[in-house]
Amino acid sequence: MKLTMASSPHSHSHKSLTRLMLCVIAACIPGLIAQIIFFGTGVLIQLILALIAVSVFEAAVMLLRKRPVWPALSDGSAWLSAVLLALSIPPLAPWWIVIIGCLFAIVIVKQLYGGLGFNLFNPAMAAYVLLLISFPVQMTAWMPITELLNTPIGFTEQLRVVFTDFTATGFSLDQVRAGIDGITMATPLDTIKTDIAHGLTVTESMQKPIFNEWAGHGWVWVNLGFLAGGLYLLKEKIINWHFPVSFIASLALCSGIGYIAAPGTEPGIIFHLLSGATMMAAFFIATDPVSAATTNKGRLIYGAAIGLLVYLIRTFGGFPDAVAFSVLLLNIAVPLIDYYTQPRTYGHGAAK
Repeated sequence: MKLTMASSPHSHSHKSLTRLMLCVIAACIPGLIAQIIFFGTGVLIQLILALIAVSVFEAAVMLLRKRPVWPALSDGSAWLSAVLLALSIPPLAPWWIVIIGCLFAIVIVKQLYGGLGFNLFNPAMAAYVLLLISFPVQMTAWMPITELLNTPIGFTEQLRVVFTDFTATGFSLDQVRAGIDGITMATPLDTIKTDIAHGLTVTESMQKPIFNEWAGHGWVWVNLGFLAGGLYLLKEKIINWHFPVSFIASLALCSGIGYIAAPGTEPGIIFHLLSGATMMAAFFIATDPVSAATTNKGRLIYGAAIGLLVYLIRTFGGFPDAVAFSVLLLNIAVPLIDYYTQPRTYGHGAAK
């Protein structure tokens, strides 16, 4: 059997690339709305900044390469990277954080390798890791959900904080956080990991106001929003089911085993599935058609390995939410996964 090799993305949908990308962006809307409701309109500010930035950087690179600008922009891939990156960073992060991230994602990760279809890494996740390593304070400074704030920060104040790091009354964002009585600005994943390290049980840690009975306040609905969008993508056959099913099953299995082995120090399956960027990773990040595995068997291995790494890094590593690191590590392994899962020809041309 003759195998025809072509450059990614390898998509089985009959929709155009632009329509596919726009459908994926549209499927992010439930998760986006949940983030805005629980974490404020800073999410929308970061999104607008990211969309403008990736458009400028993509156009600039196309002009430098002497190639048409609009076809590169209109395929929607840069806009999708902007959406995923904007949804991954704290809503009140300084404006230059998202600009640097977009510059790295488009110019270095995507265009330096030749553009769409040739990038080895997921642009949004590579940019996120760069930002997290370079600016850990800004990238880990999540505010509590708006209903837990003593004094909610309105849109104008959030806009001012993003661009100046100061409120209208002259208080810096750090001073605003310091005024939140008894409420941590860390994510639920980081909080529970720190509490367990200090000798508290999971039950004791989850008595804090940032938690509800399942996971962190707000984060449950954010994950359910991305789950809803992901199910739409599956229904429309825009993404392959192998990625999310293997990822979720792997993470659920690992966290279930951990909970059985150490129930006092392991939060359990529901907590892991509805915390951090779990559902966004399952349906919107691991399913990237360019940097992910291309065979069905390879997709199952790829998704399961990401789920395993997310659990291991969350539990034993130094970063509480390990989606980006796990995805990038598996991006490196994709050529090996594809090599060993491609159909091979034996004998008189029979594929096995």
